[in-house]
Amino acid sequence: MSKPITAVIAEDEALLRSALLEQLRAAWPHLEVVAECEDGASALEAIDEHQPDVAFLDIRMPGLTGLEVAAAAAHASPSTQVVFVTAYDQYAIDAFDRGAIDYLLKPIAAERLEATVQRLKLRLASGPGDAAALGEMLERLGAALPKNPARPPLTWLTASAGRETRLILVDDVAYFRADNKYTTVVTAEGEALLRTPIRELLAVLDTDTFKQIHRSTIVNLKAIASIVRDDSGKGTVRLKGRTETLTVSQPFMTLFRHM
Repeated sequence: MSKPITAVIAEDEALLRSALLEQLRAAWPHLEVVAECEDGASALEAIDEHQPDVAFLDIRMPGLTGLEVAAAAAHASPSTQVVFVTAYDQYAIDAFDRGAIDYLLKPIAAERLEATVQRLKLRLASGPGDAAALGEMLERLGAALPKNPARPPLTWLTASAGRETRLILVDDVAYFRADNKYTTVVTAEGEALLRTPIRELLAVLDTDTFKQIHRSTIVNLKAIASIVRDDSGKGTVRLKGRTETLTVSQPFMTLFRHM
């Protein structure tokens, strides 16, 4: 019996994620979807864990974008074929048409999905692609596609510490840690509880300053004293003004390669 073809789906909107799953079941009945993800971090971890044959990635997701996930996945799972799911108009799609990366334009047409499935089957049969070439292509795509609209930066947080309500300057935050449905805010002075899920924070933080290093951890780059990689590929972050260290999941280490 042949090994099943596996896939990871990453789409932050639940209805669109379910719709894509149903369309794939119709267009590719033998495809086994091993993970459905709602943000970039969980998608990257799922790709690293499952080593799927295909990853369907929404470009705009909280935290890591689809482009960033694909770049990291090129190292975490080199044989995974990437298909971007995008709402961009045709002028931006020209960047994809010049490369060997498939895309699906929302709303997804059945004929387009069928054509993508056929191309994926051919590529999977021909073996893994060139990870280095993929990385260069992703950089070109990142430069060609439109950016998120400008938004006012988040500068203050209101968090609880026992019966006390604290106003915390975002620049003073060392890191954020998921705490069930809430988020723990850690500064040099101590900890407080923010009544916002970490996933919602990802949409309002400055991504040039705050980076996700694990599904449940976001670190302020300005608070990092050093990063050490161990033999397994995982990393350890040492912080300024804090004694504890933070673990960087192995697939996330790729995001720090240019630092």
